[in-house]
Amino acid sequence: MFMWLLTFLMVAFSHFFLLADIISTVEFNHTGELLATGDKGGRVVIFQREPESKNEPYNQGEYNVYSTFQSHEPEFDYLKSLEIEEKINKIKWLPQQNAAHSLLSTNDKTIKLWKVTERDKRPEGYNLKDEEGKLKDLSTVTSLQVPVLKPMDLMVEVTPRRIFANGHTYHVNSISVNSDCETYMSADDLRINLWHLAITDRSFNIVDIKPANMEDLTEVITASEFHPHHCNLFVYSSSKGSLRLCDMRASALCDKHSKLFEEPEDPSNRSFFSEIISSVSDVKFSHSGRYMLTRDYLTVKVWDLNMETKPIETYQVHDYLRSKLCSLYENDCIFDKFECAWNGSDSVIMTGAYNNFFRMFDRNTKRDVTLEASRESSKPRAILKPRRVCVGGKRRKDDISVDSLDFTKKILHTAWHPTENIIAIAATNNLYIFQDKVNSEMH
Repeated sequence: MFMWLLTFLMVAFSHFFLLADIISTVEFNHTGELLATGDKGGRVVIFQREPESKNEPYNQGEYNVYSTFQSHEPEFDYLKSLEIEEKINKIKWLPQQNAAHSLLSTNDKTIKLWKVTERDKRPEGYNLKDEEGKLKDLSTVTSLQVPVLKPMDLMVEVTPRRIFANGHTYHVNSISVNSDCETYMSADDLRINLWHLAITDRSFNIVDIKPANMEDLTEVITASEFHPHHCNLFVYSSSKGSLRLCDMRASALCDKHSKLFEEPEDPSNRSFFSEIISSVSDVKFSHSGRYMLTRDYLTVKVWDLNMETKPIETYQVHDYLRSKLCSLYENDCIFDKFECAWNGSDSVIMTGAYNNFFRMFDRNTKRDVTLEASRESSKPRAILKPRRVCVGGKRRKDDISVDSLDFTKKILHTAWHPTENIIAIAATNNLYIFQDKVNSEMH
């Protein structure tokens, strides 16, 4: 298992912070050179990786703020008398086609396409405008000159290119860009829509699970994602713990799934909370496209696309909470939606937990580790020490009791660099970036 060093920390120095500052999504772009975070205040912050220096191997994972912009504002739906939060639910980068970068961001209702460009030159010497951009008196123009480009301080410009509105009645929970680089899908609780990136005024409904009578509703869509290589395949997860793989070649409306991935419930473990904790909060295809990773409240599971009956691997994230489900239900923590992530080679998986802990599982060695993202334990360049939760009996020196876990400190959002061992962890209003010590020494 890796040894992790803290290389970047975006930290709020006060213990008191605004609700708007809480990070709600984290996403690397396809090269890993850029990292975007969205927060509950509707802001998007883009970080850029520092150019690598062979003399400074421990700075491989150092990122600095590249650009900050307001993506969404609070709105009000007058027809339904509902406030629409500005909170950024998801960010997805588009594959880079030219010098500019593009990303999609969404709140509960509206998806926006943003273009991120750099400018380090400015034109000077216009014939009809002065230096301030005002029109000259034409009578003073006695000769023609060719405008020239002069160097200037680098400026990053973020401009809205498209606004995809009015596509969802319910709250958008996920967006996913297709491998054809022309379309993307957005999912809410009951429907999934397919959009073309160039067309904003219409989308195609590809999944609709809304019953004729809402009293017959038994499950909702919790997450969805396109296959990384096959543009016709996508998967969506449900609150009942099932996964449905759909093929858009079969029919325009993919209500009939191609494959249903579902694990039969063990009757001996049946309880009042069974259905709540089996709800899938996140689903991710592996980079190879062969496997799917899902996260429910207590476990992460790896599914093989060729085997629908049960997952090929199940990892316990925090099984010690099984006896605490009643109190977690009362304080609403049982409804927390944790995300999960693959490393670049699909050999290690990562997900968050409480007390600012995050978990890693090595699929080859079957080893796992619990680490903590906190200001107290994360000194720059220091190796993160594994943490252990003690359920009962003898406690070691650094063990933490399950009764002293802080459930207000939770790591819901994590991201792994697409090719290197660099990870981004969102802990409430703080962003931590860690790199693997072995990886840095090899450079």
